[in-house]
Amino acid sequence: MKRFHEDQSLSEVHESVDTTSPRKGWRRILAYIGPAYLVSVGYMDPGNWATDLQGGAQFGYKLIWVLLMSNLMALLLQSLSARLGIVRRRDLAQANREVYPPLVNFCLYILAELAIAACDLAEVLGMAIGIHLLTGLPLIWGTVITVLDTFLFLVLQRYGIRKMEAFIICLVVIIGSSFLFEIFLAKPNVGEVVKGFVPSVLNHQALYIAVGIIGATVMPHNLYLHSALVQTRKISSNVKGIKSAIRYNIIDSTIALNAAFFVNAAILVLAATVFFTTGHTQVARIQDAHQLLQPLLGSKMAPILFAVALIAAGQSSTLTGTLAGQIVMEGYLQLRINPWLRRLLTRLIAIAPAVIVILLYGDEKVDDLLVFSQVILSLQLGFAVIPLIHFVSDKTTMGQFAIRTHVKVLAWLVAIILVFLNVRLVGEEAWKVFDSDVMWFWKLCLSLAILAFVWLFLTMTFLPLIQKQRRLKQRATMHGETVVLGDLEVRQSSRIAIALDFSASDQKLIAHAVAQGHTAVTYILLHVVESVSARYLGEASDDDETRKDRLRLENYASQLQAKGYHIETHVGYRSRVKEIIRIVEESEADMLVMGAHRHTGLKDYIFGETIEDVRHALPIPVLIVNV
Repeated sequence: MKRFHEDQSLSEVHESVDTTSPRKGWRRILAYIGPAYLVSVGYMDPGNWATDLQGGAQFGYKLIWVLLMSNLMALLLQSLSARLGIVRRRDLAQANREVYPPLVNFCLYILAELAIAACDLAEVLGMAIGIHLLTGLPLIWGTVITVLDTFLFLVLQRYGIRKMEAFIICLVVIIGSSFLFEIFLAKPNVGEVVKGFVPSVLNHQALYIAVGIIGATVMPHNLYLHSALVQTRKISSNVKGIKSAIRYNIIDSTIALNAAFFVNAAILVLAATVFFTTGHTQVARIQDAHQLLQPLLGSKMAPILFAVALIAAGQSSTLTGTLAGQIVMEGYLQLRINPWLRRLLTRLIAIAPAVIVILLYGDEKVDDLLVFSQVILSLQLGFAVIPLIHFVSDKTTMGQFAIRTHVKVLAWLVAIILVFLNVRLVGEEAWKVFDSDVMWFWKLCLSLAILAFVWLFLTMTFLPLIQKQRRLKQRATMHGETVVLGDLEVRQSSRIAIALDFSASDQKLIAHAVAQGHTAVTYILLHVVESVSARYLGEASDDDETRKDRLRLENYASQLQAKGYHIETHVGYRSRVKEIIRIVEESEADMLVMGAHRHTGLKDYIFGETIEDVRHALPIPVLIVNV
């Protein structure tokens, strides 16, 4: 693992495909074709299979309109994601990091990782089921074997992004061809299929499946992925070059996502034709669907192609999930770990719940776990979609490429629909818990979790709007009437506080403090002890660390007093922020000097808010020294 400081998404392949060289006709379009196909495989992964099969078997063709709506949503959101990457050369994670405070970003990072883990869980189960259907190998062993596909990703990565795209497109062709053959055998009723495109009211069970379909179709990690993949194309930075890139990527997305819609629709129509119309409405498992295909369709090839397509879907999705994980980690935390280790960790996290469910409940619950993973994905959607809409609507950063009003209205309508469906589902499930005999402790935990989600959602939604209003006010102030400069004299500080941490940076802090004053100024040396004993006992603490810290502070005081400076010392305990504020106020300091250690990544979330909290709480000047 190492710290990652570059601004480039997927820096190994960043701008590795040159689209600026002169090309004509189809060759010009082909230079841009590829990123959307890597994204599209996430829309036809095994999680989709589970939700589509259950939807078709239980409700016939009635949920086709949900698939269509999901596909249109996906097309709009993926085009916005591509626009963000093309215009700003930032992926969604990087853009979030630049706008939101550390705590919000950390929460968004955790949610993004959960979405990737849920997606990978579906891929693990799908590939394991496919291997079981083809070879008869027990599901538990098929699940363990999926660890080996880590090495396939490493092999493909060595050959560059174009070879990886070609491999993914081949898998997509295999999946599409398999289902084209299945539909030809099934001979669905075209009139009934057309009726399925008409929206209908959903009961609770249908809503659960519908939310799973949306979660399986519009995947949050794909928004991170697409905004990074478009940056693998080197484009002209002028207006014409950016417009061309946006136009060709929309074409790429339209073709790829419509192919994904065909696959999803084919699965649902196949389930509705073969199972719902024959009375097999309880078919909810992929294994059951596989076993019934041959007797109901009268073809030995049908179940074989079904299993092959399932393996292809799982394998293609697992590659793109790894890329998404790399993008999220680098964008939010600015950390990079070796690709094989990242892949292995992601896969092990996904395998753990699959193995537990199989061992405890048997193979029968695997498909329920698949659907549940897609519902988890759907619940993360709002936390990726809303920031994306904010970013591509911002004229300050997007310039003339900010989306127009009608696109903005459509995007917010999609976000509202997604949030409404998720809130309704969560509300119904939460009410069941509160209305049951579950222990009060779990009800309290659920209540706190809901409150945390509400806080994060409101902050994520409205903070960019608040920041925009502040910028407008600052701009109005900046361009207002010229202020007549009057008295420019600043009252000389007489008591300067210095926050010390007993590192090599202390000398630099004291030097800057001395430069602000003179020998008549009183310098207040302060330090906050953070040992376990100090946290619990406060001033009564007398452990080794507390005693040493007091001695260090007195040592500094003695050295400075020998140079003719007036010195006071104060020791604080427990909370760093609260104690610094307390000591400064009680000692009546009129200036504070603090050090900024320039933490990045995970440390920034832990330590980065101290300076912000302190300076906002104090009315006096605060000098921040980079150390």
